[in-house]
Amino acid sequence: MTLHMRDATGLRETLLRRELSCAELLSVTLERIDRINPSLNAVVALDPDGAVRAAAESDRRIAAGEARALEGLPITIKDAFDVAGIVSTAGAPAFRDRVPEADAVVVARLRAAGAVIVGKTNVPPFSGDFQATNPIHGATNNPWDIARSPGGSSGGAAAAVAAGLAAFEVGSDLGGSVRWPAHACGIFGLKPTWGLVSTRGHVPPAPGINAESDLTVAGPLARSARDLDLVLDVIAGPPRLDGVRPRLPSPSRTSPRGLRVALWSHDTFAPVQGDVREAVEKAADLLAREGAQVDEAARPAASFAEMFETYALINHAIVAAGLPQKIRDRLAEAAKDFAPEDRSHRALQARGARLDVGTWRRLQEARAGFKRAWEEFFQSYDVVLMPPAPVVAIPHDATPDFHARSLDVDGVPRPYFDFLIWSSLATLCHLPAAVAPVLRNRQGLPAGVQIVAAEGADRTAIAVAGMVETLTGGFVPPPAAA
Repeated sequence: MTLHMRDATGLRETLLRRELSCAELLSVTLERIDRINPSLNAVVALDPDGAVRAAAESDRRIAAGEARALEGLPITIKDAFDVAGIVSTAGAPAFRDRVPEADAVVVARLRAAGAVIVGKTNVPPFSGDFQATNPIHGATNNPWDIARSPGGSSGGAAAAVAAGLAAFEVGSDLGGSVRWPAHACGIFGLKPTWGLVSTRGHVPPAPGINAESDLTVAGPLARSARDLDLVLDVIAGPPRLDGVRPRLPSPSRTSPRGLRVALWSHDTFAPVQGDVREAVEKAADLLAREGAQVDEAARPAASFAEMFETYALINHAIVAAGLPQKIRDRLAEAAKDFAPEDRSHRALQARGARLDVGTWRRLQEARAGFKRAWEEFFQSYDVVLMPPAPVVAIPHDATPDFHARSLDVDGVPRPYFDFLIWSSLATLCHLPAAVAPVLRNRQGLPAGVQIVAAEGADRTAIAVAGMVETLTGGFVPPPAAA
């Protein structure tokens, strides 16, 4: 595989063997961004001078035998995370010229581990869409088909990794914003266990607010499963950089033989395209051929619909809290227009914007019950395989009203907010979920599998992603990366 398409682990080994200097790798990366990014619009800000200085320092450290975990690897940063000295817009026109004085915690960890920060990647305003487009920088294109979106909100990040513009990235995920772009761009992604990686310095919430919201996580996007491990080791831990680092348990299995797999490839509550279902079932079949025990009927003792409703209300409350007061009030006022039994996305969004303390407590009690159901479920299973999203990469859709947009699920229109449903199960209950590419459909678009494990079992999710990678061949460079 060509240099720019190697995974970060392979690039790191090349640098440590001094077969290539960090300065040379940076030069190749900047040239590649200059050549390929105009057709993708994934990278929206560059800091070449800062990157050159960082690469020179990395070369010095390697020569002195002082290399750190990510020494010399050129990366980009999702524009939702603050980076000191680089314009950080969060996709919002109000922040068009905002230059933070300090790094987000996750950025500081990457920098301290030797990563060379090249620039920022595109996001929707306040990371609030399933496509990566905003009024400042426009739309990011999918490297598999530039007429399609790479997904969102970490769409610029996923496109940059898939096209070889960055060794890896770190995305954020509240409603599938790591998993959906990874699936749409044919790369690997990890939504970690909630609380494992700090999100301080992420916008939203508003700049300067150091609170870390429920559900939101930060996790890696990469070209291999082993890169997910590499990056997670660096970014995991409390906000204080000198704090006690967590010890992540080893995976429950290191090979498919004896792996206990639950298969949840489709559901009447959450229809998916045939290509997506095929990818999930192919992953299960490949694991089964190598000795995994696959159970197609296994489900946690909880209602999918009830778990999603609980998630949706909490999610919309979190999102609404970061919106301007005028918009929040308008959403909350709309709640009275919906019948109590209305479970449409529009109704759930309105109700989430006006949650009272009593309702919030009831939602937390319901979630505690769902978490117990998942804990019991994972006593019998190592992972559950499910769709990362209901569809493969979608054509660009700039319809202003998100609720007026729709998804084409094998000829049947489905609500745009269905993107939330398959991501909700892991997010609500703070479970880790990895995504691995599995196949490409008749249009040449990638489709992947979501691998959900027990809370804290992030390495098990990554290990199974690695097993799928071995059995399928893993990452394949997209056409736009040529």
